[in-house]
Amino acid sequence: MLGIHHYWLFVATAIVLILTPGQDTFFILGRSIASGRAAGIAAALGVSAGTVVHTCAAALGLSALLATSPYAFMAVKFAGAAYLLYIGVRALLTRSNELPGARASGESGRWPAFHQGIVTNLLNPKVALFFLALMPQFISAGSANKVGAFLVLGLSFVILGLLWCTTLAVGAAYLRGVLLRRPSLASWMNRVAGVMFIALGVRLATTRQ
Repeated sequence: MLGIHHYWLFVATAIVLILTPGQDTFFILGRSIASGRAAGIAAALGVSAGTVVHTCAAALGLSALLATSPYAFMAVKFAGAAYLLYIGVRALLTRSNELPGARASGESGRWPAFHQGIVTNLLNPKVALFFLALMPQFISAGSANKVGAFLVLGLSFVILGLLWCTTLAVGAAYLRGVLLRRPSLASWMNRVAGVMFIALGVRLATTRQ
């Protein structure tokens, strides 16, 4: 037995947390609005892939390093903030007469979004600390297979998150479709996407552990 208890309470808690807007949510919205539905879904898949890595790290105890080492936490946090700032600046510098990714083919638009989703999620140390703080509450201290229990809970969280993030991506892509029918709004959307990513980077850099 894995020693998981109150599983449905974990699911309910996970749903509430997933529905609470955060860095990953706004990242997916930004990518979907900027580059379309395919890129938004790819970003959601990338974020989910990053969450899988966090799950494995928590299962192996690696997340404890971020919880106990302020230097490791700060290094990861500032790396993530710098990456978000980079994405934001690129969006601001995009040609004013088109949305970022408007000319990209399906494949060339999806892969960057997927890659950015992974990196953005992995470089957010709060995700790792969240997993380390939440999951042990639903695993019995005497469990003979804590790694397996961590993996089951983590993958449950990933599946729920992917469903919600995909829904967000599709909804935001509809808004982009409206904007593409009004080319004069493309410049405004470039600025919105860029400011959104820069704000996320600043927020991550200035938020305390």
